[in-house]
Amino acid sequence: MELTNFLLSFGFRKSRVDPSLFIHTQNGLLAYLMVYVDDLVLTGNNPSFLDHFVLTLAKRFSIKDLGPLHHFLGIKVISTPTGIFLSQHHHIQDLQIRFHMDGAKEVATPLNSSVTLTSSDWFVSVHPTPYRKLVGVLQYLVFTRLDVSFAVNKLSQFMHSPIENHWQALKRVLRYLKGTIHHGLFLRRGSSMDLKAFSDSDWGGIECGGRSTTAYLLFLGSNIISWRSARQKSVSRSSTEAEYKALANVTSEVSWV
Repeated sequence: MELTNFLLSFGFRKSRVDPSLFIHTQNGLLAYLMVYVDDLVLTGNNPSFLDHFVLTLAKRFSIKDLGPLHHFLGIKVISTPTGIFLSQHHHIQDLQIRFHMDGAKEVATPLNSSVTLTSSDWFVSVHPTPYRKLVGVLQYLVFTRLDVSFAVNKLSQFMHSPIENHWQALKRVLRYLKGTIHHGLFLRRGSSMDLKAFSDSDWGGIECGGRSTTAYLLFLGSNIISWRSARQKSVSRSSTEAEYKALANVTSEVSWV
């Protein structure tokens, strides 16, 4: 609360969509401050203002300036002349070791297209705890690896009662990540501010309870800023209805952005 009051008195305002984000705008000056527990990320278009703010903040609070951003919440930030690259390869390495997959053979795709994942009592059940733990940490990885978003969402649908097929599919995701460990998300500098959205939906089959899967992507210029892959909450009676639901979901996300 004390930090919030200080930031507000300094001219920052709270973001309407994220209470941990503070924004300072005045006469062309723009600064952003992200607060996460005791970590602060500061950026802006005026280095003199940023230096003055850090000095003023240090007089009020005990802080340590770590210099240019290089790590934040497990995400490695690599600055380049044309943009910034976000990577979680350390997180992937930890997962490989933690789940004893560091010696596994790599694969080219996160899911096997010839295997249908369903809930069935005909297969051998596996212990749900390690399955749920792995799905949970993979969901955090989706922040920079949208290429596994569909696979992680699909496998998260069986957390209540996973079977051997699900566990093998989940380990396949780790094998895919091992071969693409240095992939990540690149945000290009100087991109336009045009907002574009794309959405799609499949026609739900009996193996997934008749519910369709919706996916959407949002781009700000050439940079992707939001994405999702998830099953719809109700059964659609036609492929057209499923597409309209997908369109409604992406429209809601565009309005929020």
